[in-house]
Amino acid sequence: MLLAVSLLAGFAHAQSIDEGQRLHDFFAQEWERGLRERPEGASFQGDLRFNDRWTDQSLAAIAGREAADREALATLKRFDRSRLSPADQLNYDTALWLQETSVQRQAFREYLQPIGHQGGVQTADGVAEALNFARVKDYRDWLARMRALPVAVDQTIALLREGVKAGNLPPRVLMQRVPPQIAAQIVDDPANSPFYRPFATFPAGVSEADRSALQAEARQVIAERIVPAYRKLLAYFERDYLPRTRTGIAVSDQPGGKAYYDFLAADYTTTSLTADEIHTIGLKEVARIRAEMEKIKAEVGFQGTLGEFFAFMRTDPRFFEKAPDALLQRYRAVAKRIDPELLKVFRIIPRQPYGVRPIPDNIAPDTTTAYYQQGAADGSRAGFYYVNLYKPESRPTWEMIPLSLHEAVPGHHFQFARGLELPDAPMFRRTAYFVAYGEGWGLYAEQLGYEMGLYEDPYDRMGQLAYEMWRAVRLVVDTGMHAKGWSRERAIAYFKDNAPKAELDIVNEIDRYIGTPGQALAYKIGQLKISELRARAAAALGPKFDLRDFNDAVLETGSVPLETLERHIDAWIAARR
Repeated sequence: MLLAVSLLAGFAHAQSIDEGQRLHDFFAQEWERGLRERPEGASFQGDLRFNDRWTDQSLAAIAGREAADREALATLKRFDRSRLSPADQLNYDTALWLQETSVQRQAFREYLQPIGHQGGVQTADGVAEALNFARVKDYRDWLARMRALPVAVDQTIALLREGVKAGNLPPRVLMQRVPPQIAAQIVDDPANSPFYRPFATFPAGVSEADRSALQAEARQVIAERIVPAYRKLLAYFERDYLPRTRTGIAVSDQPGGKAYYDFLAADYTTTSLTADEIHTIGLKEVARIRAEMEKIKAEVGFQGTLGEFFAFMRTDPRFFEKAPDALLQRYRAVAKRIDPELLKVFRIIPRQPYGVRPIPDNIAPDTTTAYYQQGAADGSRAGFYYVNLYKPESRPTWEMIPLSLHEAVPGHHFQFARGLELPDAPMFRRTAYFVAYGEGWGLYAEQLGYEMGLYEDPYDRMGQLAYEMWRAVRLVVDTGMHAKGWSRERAIAYFKDNAPKAELDIVNEIDRYIGTPGQALAYKIGQLKISELRARAAAALGPKFDLRDFNDAVLETGSVPLETLERHIDAWIAARR
């Protein structure tokens, strides 16, 4: 009898290994397909094989990718989950969520809006920020991409035309920002082109003869191919496309828009919360945070209303640097101040380094205060925290600590770098990005500044509350504009009434929510869930609870849906007990 049981156990184990190996082979094949089909994504991961091309955005190629996604989902569903190890069940569940969502997304034909006010073919030069120009071949690959740019422009115009036919059009208030972005690519001197930036400097390994030849070829390609392509795009965009864009701002204004917003809310938050439920959560959080702000106003002795306190924080010269370079140095100093305090709230520090860089000038006026660019999966490029130096007089210093905690460490850099260090995980898991997990962690990380001793100054604490309020306001204005008929002006006014962020940032933020409906919902929903899990763990473990262990446990899953994270933390609590 014992022998029979042993043989059965051995057979089951062998089946598990076999099914697990087949699953990992499938993951590897799909990862390779993704790199091949999306060369820019491969470049960001540090894979150099496709650095000489752009993603094929022809309708035929898009249809082919969608068919392949549907086939991948069908293949995934044929695996027997019960035969997988616990680790592979997590991999399977995450892959299934991603693949099902990808196929559901096809119904909304997002590719018919290939240009946004925060990016598109008009900012294609930005890919160079992720490239390591170390060899002549690196420059040759970039030249090949430059020569192929007219095809990418033509494909973009074709998609814009299809969008017009289908009535799938973005809001005009956002698209009015795009012509200056295209015009920035139309230069008289090729050396002033954003595409030329990699040729301004060379590493020591590139000879003088090669440098001269590469620069001459770059100037020729810019003058003869890139500038004419962008002239063509600008002419079409201004004459034919912009006048046809919609005057409304709600995504529900476009065909199938209500269903699309419901899909986006579920996708970004990884929950089943409705727009009404999210709106209500936002209103409650706004009220709670306002009460905390009132306490700080009283602490600093400000005489006036909370709105007047906001105006003071937006305008008083003590809170601003006068020059872009001074602002950059201030950001770098804040990052150095944070680094040694990390051991107070983590046991595990990721190996990958990070740096602080300015956001490129050609996109700075139309983008957010800061963002993070993850490091390459192969370790060939560090992560970078990009900060906006445009109009430094509108960038208050009291926001620097929460912003840096969110975008750099221990926020997005820890989250992405720890993901890359997941042992034995397939590449899609090591690089996955669920917005509710990632941005929820970033907002949660802002609050870790208290345990790290970074919020000694009341104005820095006000900055933390301002940033938390910013994300609570998002729940209200995003659902307000896309599900409740709010105007852009009403959303801007609500934001200004409840947060001290500068007006330039507020307008850019509202426009971002218009342009990417639902994305802004993920931050507060994710943070609330992580904070709920922390409170649950502290209550259950009592004196056994250690914040460092909890924070490490949240990051050790990599990026996952919130319900998956909750199951993991519940199991972690049970094991600690």
